[in-house]
Amino acid sequence: MIGWKFAEKIVDPDEDPFEKLFKIFKDLLVHTSGDVSEALAWLTELDKHYKLTDERYGIADFINDLYEKGYLSDKKNKNGAPLSVPTTKLEMALRHQALHDIFDQLSKTKYGQHTSGILGKGDESTSELKPFEFGDNPDNIAFTETIKSAQINHGLSDFHLTEDDIHLHEKFLQVQTSTVLMIDISHSMILYGEDRITPAKKVAMALAELITTRYPKDTLDIIVFGNDAWKIEIKDLPYLQVGPYHTNTVAGLELAMDILRRRKNTNKQIMMITDGKPTCIKKGKGYYMNSFGLDRKILTRTLALALSCRKMKIPITTFMIARDPYLVRFVDEFTKVNNGKAFYSSLEGLGEFLFRDYKNNKKTKN
Repeated sequence: MIGWKFAEKIVDPDEDPFEKLFKIFKDLLVHTSGDVSEALAWLTELDKHYKLTDERYGIADFINDLYEKGYLSDKKNKNGAPLSVPTTKLEMALRHQALHDIFDQLSKTKYGQHTSGILGKGDESTSELKPFEFGDNPDNIAFTETIKSAQINHGLSDFHLTEDDIHLHEKFLQVQTSTVLMIDISHSMILYGEDRITPAKKVAMALAELITTRYPKDTLDIIVFGNDAWKIEIKDLPYLQVGPYHTNTVAGLELAMDILRRRKNTNKQIMMITDGKPTCIKKGKGYYMNSFGLDRKILTRTLALALSCRKMKIPITTFMIARDPYLVRFVDEFTKVNNGKAFYSSLEGLGEFLFRDYKNNKKTKN
């Protein structure tokens, strides 16, 4: 909990007391990987320090409302004692808040965006204009610019409109995309007192919410990788935990490629969130591991898969949440082999980098 900032969330005394506590509780629940009891214990401690409640509405009232509103339910633990667990409704609320938080970050920043260079018919309007050409959709006419052009070309006394005066809004074609999001759950994601897994979980939840609500024809598969790699469901994201694992990037890429081979969409991509270099590969029934430096045997296997993805036209975008020089060198080489992209991001900027990249990859201009 060291370094967490709650002051920004505790600013409106007129806010509904349940909603005020609920925002904080959702953050705590993700941080505790779905442990309701621990999250409520932290909330109680925060209440003592920040006076979140008063005599009219206390923590006990909040807990009661969580049950009444369908956010918590009870089940039996191994000893038969009741245990509070999040419901599907709460899991959806966690994803929704993550999405809201990411877009709130985006609205406050001024990072540039990169797009491809072919314009034409499509789904999403842009600020760019183009002269009218035969076959263009008249629904895209930019009326203000068209009238202004006619006035400049012909004057007010002889005002008339010709084909040469007409300007249209450019539009992007929103393509269907199949994405595999790879999340590193090796031990380094919580090393040195820095919690890197919680921001990764929040970004994954937000991306899942964006795709399922705004781009329902897209597909998103989420895999985690440590010593091995395995697929998880969207509903499992809040409960994701780091393990005592090395970093088997090869296993993650192999699973991602296997998933994307079965997807029918032409546009496929891999997004990988990690904080370190590959340190592990499978060797027979065991593992070959080396945490010191860049092991050539592990690196060769990893780069071979990056090249295989390139041949399959699967770009890999790596979000590296560490800036050590030798890690940067590895990511640069990995990216060059795949012809993909890499972002060196802080934990705070991870969400906006990933979201901008996802949306830009969906915008081909046709």
